[in-house]
Amino acid sequence: MKPFTDRHARSRSSTTTLVSSAEQLTQQTAAYFRKGLEGARNTRLAYTADIDGLRDWLHQQGINDLPISSATLATYVSDQATNHKWSTITRRLAAIRKWHRLQGHPDPSADETVKLVLDGIKRSIGTEATQAPAFDIYEYKEQVRPIPPTPTGTRDRALLLVGFAGAFRRSELVALDIEGVQFTRQGAILSYQGSKTNQYGKTEQKALFFSPDPDTCPVRALQDYVSLLERPAGPLFVRIRKGEQITQDRLSDKQVARTVKLYLGKDYSAHSLRASFVTIAKLNGADDSQIMQQTKHRTRTMIDRYTRVQQVVKHNAAMKLGL
Repeated sequence: MKPFTDRHARSRSSTTTLVSSAEQLTQQTAAYFRKGLEGARNTRLAYTADIDGLRDWLHQQGINDLPISSATLATYVSDQATNHKWSTITRRLAAIRKWHRLQGHPDPSADETVKLVLDGIKRSIGTEATQAPAFDIYEYKEQVRPIPPTPTGTRDRALLLVGFAGAFRRSELVALDIEGVQFTRQGAILSYQGSKTNQYGKTEQKALFFSPDPDTCPVRALQDYVSLLERPAGPLFVRIRKGEQITQDRLSDKQVARTVKLYLGKDYSAHSLRASFVTIAKLNGADDSQIMQQTKHRTRTMIDRYTRVQQVVKHNAAMKLGL
């Protein structure tokens, strides 16, 4: 039989381990709690920028720093309403709420005065978000066809065709990797992570299909571009320097917007690729579930938002009055 003192030693060791484990578990729980409050990376970046902007405004008003009172918040949102849309104001308001929650301060937006001011702002400037314009499919194809087969042109053609046929957001486009591209007999499967609506790292996939017209076929355009890269992995869409020197530097989402404007016109944005996919597919008879399979929208409400303007024009009884 082992000495009694050994049992005491084991007991102390066990207690120390339990205490240590309890402390670690508490710290881990707190870390998970904070991460849950902070949200996705892109949201954190946007909120950080919004809080920095608020701090600049506070300093201009002679106010030292956060936290802020409900009266100060009411003044701030009133000032924002003179130059910004409702969507911007609500995002900045969300950032302010989250900062106060993370720091353990009362939410200043819960005050009735702030709610009344926000209601007045909504009634004054409206809440409708500006929609990205959708292009006509024939116009689009005519703009894509003459893109030259230089390295830059080959990349841009693939960017425009994949972005449109895949209904990609610009952040998703630039996040694509070569190893996420799989060519098949029917076309191509693109695998990616970290979309706006998928914040937990789940891999999502989109399908591209061969088109009869080789000049506007997204799969052929992607094959031509991938063959130029001459590597099996890494960023798919990359910067190309002067002299057509292909780099391995991932393209920025701002470059996607510039590319769309360069070829399609200054009235269009990067989001026009996605908006046009929904609109054109809907008008050509695709049902909502088919569209949502590609866009990864979770509700049909967003599909209706994209197609509303076009439906008013193209599916309207006023065209059949015989005037």
